[in-house]
Amino acid sequence: MTDLAGAVWRKSTRSGGSGGDCVEVADNLPGVVAVRDSKDPCGPVLTVTPYAWTAFVRQVRHRSH
Repeated sequence: MTDLAGAVWRKSTRSGGSGGDCVEVADNLPGVVAVRDSKDPCGPVLTVTPYAWTAFVRQVRHRSH
């Protein structure tokens, strides 16, 4: 299990201030990127490699243009 004690969580700047369906990402941890539901910060966390996260973000950006 990954130690998330030092995780610095952030929301996308596109999430807006309405508190809707958002995810938070912590990409300050060595060798892992953590993702969680912003409405449930004590809930489950998905962890992926930095390479997988970069590939995911690249695809999302590509499909949104």
